[in-house]
Amino acid sequence: MKRRDFLRAAGAAGLFITFPVAAQEPEKVPARLPGYPSDFNAYLKIGPDGRVGCFVGKVEMGQGTMTSLAQLAAEELDVPVDRVDMTLGDTDLCPWDIGTFGSLSIWQFGPVLRAAAAEARAVLVELASERLGEPAARLRVEEGVISVAGYPSRKVTYGQLVDGRKIERHVKGAPVKPASAFQVVGKDVKRLDGLRKVTGAATYAGDFLLPGMLHACVLRPPAHGAKLVSADTSGAERLPGVRVIRDGDLVAVLHARPDLAREALGQVKASFRPSPSTLDDATIYDHLPKAAPAPKTVAAKGSIETGEAAAAVRHEAVYRHAYGAHAPIEPHAAVAQWKGGRLTVWASTQAPFIVKSQVAQALGLAAKDVHIAAPFVGGGFGGKTEGPQAVEAARLARAAGCPVMVVWDRAEEFFLDTFRPAAVVTVRSGLDKAGRVAFWEHTVIGAGDGESPTFYDIPHQRIRAAGSWYGANPPGMHPFAVGAWRAPASNTNVFARESHMDALAALAKADPVAFRLEHTRDPRLAAALKAAAEAFGWKPAPAPSGRGFGVACAIHRGTVVAAMAEVAVDRATGAVRVKRVTVAQDMGVVVNPNGARQQVEGCVTMGLGYALHEEVRFRAGQVLDVNLDTYHIPRFSDLPPVQTVLIPNPRLVAQGGGEPAIIVMGALVANAIHDAVGARLTHLPMTPERVRKALA
Repeated sequence: MKRRDFLRAAGAAGLFITFPVAAQEPEKVPARLPGYPSDFNAYLKIGPDGRVGCFVGKVEMGQGTMTSLAQLAAEELDVPVDRVDMTLGDTDLCPWDIGTFGSLSIWQFGPVLRAAAAEARAVLVELASERLGEPAARLRVEEGVISVAGYPSRKVTYGQLVDGRKIERHVKGAPVKPASAFQVVGKDVKRLDGLRKVTGAATYAGDFLLPGMLHACVLRPPAHGAKLVSADTSGAERLPGVRVIRDGDLVAVLHARPDLAREALGQVKASFRPSPSTLDDATIYDHLPKAAPAPKTVAAKGSIETGEAAAAVRHEAVYRHAYGAHAPIEPHAAVAQWKGGRLTVWASTQAPFIVKSQVAQALGLAAKDVHIAAPFVGGGFGGKTEGPQAVEAARLARAAGCPVMVVWDRAEEFFLDTFRPAAVVTVRSGLDKAGRVAFWEHTVIGAGDGESPTFYDIPHQRIRAAGSWYGANPPGMHPFAVGAWRAPASNTNVFARESHMDALAALAKADPVAFRLEHTRDPRLAAALKAAAEAFGWKPAPAPSGRGFGVACAIHRGTVVAAMAEVAVDRATGAVRVKRVTVAQDMGVVVNPNGARQQVEGCVTMGLGYALHEEVRFRAGQVLDVNLDTYHIPRFSDLPPVQTVLIPNPRLVAQGGGEPAIIVMGALVANAIHDAVGARLTHLPMTPERVRKALA
């Protein structure tokens, strides 16, 4: 991956200050990734009017990053949020960034931006001290104006201090504000992208219409593993206005109108060698353990043999998780334009700098000759980390000699997606005579080891994993490409762990909340469980109680989650209705409470999808779900009331918020189903058919 050097200053006015980015509270902040520049100018620019330009390599895809990062910059600079102009995801204007995924925007990048803004403020105060002839200790900063304490008329603005000059200065060790001094962070702030999105003014990659642009439709194989033998494009070539491009393995038809390009593609007569795969969505679970490498130990404590000897009761279960699609409302899209020997691509992507490297490598270009701009992104969830559609658009634009747009239709989106991997998890455990967990062995095949180690107080543990979501798998293990899916591997492993803990609580005839409290020494987890129980109105009772109550916990990206749900199960049809969900979350400092609640609600919504409905059906390399009529993502009618409890914790810097609440949802619903009807579901998604089978 190529690193971005430094921000190319745009315009004459701006501050040019160099400083080292110091990680605040290093024991609580993840290590800074290599590649972030230490120059203030890479992130911030103050204009003569005092407005602050903030340049960030992250993208806004509905999660609220644009607003929360603006709050962090505004807080440290002492300016109003509405005076911060965000520029995101542009590789010509923004500093290098690894991408927008993994809840990294606030948890990992937030401290970098805060340090930059804090240092910029310190330099501005020094400059004001020299301008006003007063020591810095006597100066006050409010809304971008620096004044002398007690003499408000003696003042100077940020814009006046800059005055179009190039200023090179740094202040070592400029501290960020303590939480007790926050004026902007911790407040509900209206989303900066809200008005544009509700009025339709927001621009996405598929909205770019350039002069002379052609729309491309690409010839696709019918199944993964199928190989093109021949393609007769003569029928398409005879249609008016149609251009056919062949660039190696890339065959596409282009037209000024997308509908006519699609019609022309239908005139291409192609033959393919069939896929060698014989797998389908039923046989995959027998295949994975055979095709995977030998499991490796990723965490261990004590001795499994000693724990087994101490166990009075043992319990073993196998948990399965189907392949899942990202199914974003906005499919992959890109527009590519060559101008002056340089390539610009407007792409729907979570990681502009990764796509920049991919495009440059695919076309044999120097990185400096490739510019990626990410407008608003209509959902990604890990599926838009790479940019195959951007590479296609760039190749076709070079061959056609004009701008080209590539927008995948819904069938392409499902077929070409990188899927959340199917997985098989085996958990072996046992209780001692006192009803405590004596040993725990967790083996995950296919998904990866994310959140596989247990945080519960168990003396003897062993965690093993084989295969993963990030491609380090033997050929043929997965019948198509797999990749990150909102908290990779964690949804699968937490489903197995929290379901198994519930099963052990039932064997011990213990209330599942009390059982978890007895097995934790983590005060944050205990506090979250108690907060969720109080808000939910949990009354202790061993499961199954017939009430349909469930509980599940997780610790992810530094954030602690305890969730509870109530469900109703139709024994005749197997349909599950989630009646309400309560989520208690300790995420340290909450930058934007309203944004945090939106993230929790989004996690619950998407989590209900993978828990109850979402499964990619396939046969011999062919994906059978090609639209949202058969691949059921949650509708508004599926959603229960969601109660979010944000636990105050100002002593801990802001932790990850985009993923923690989703990873509990599979186990949460499974545990509630068990409490309602006594049936233990161990296969996600828990479709009506699987519920009926479990009841039988």
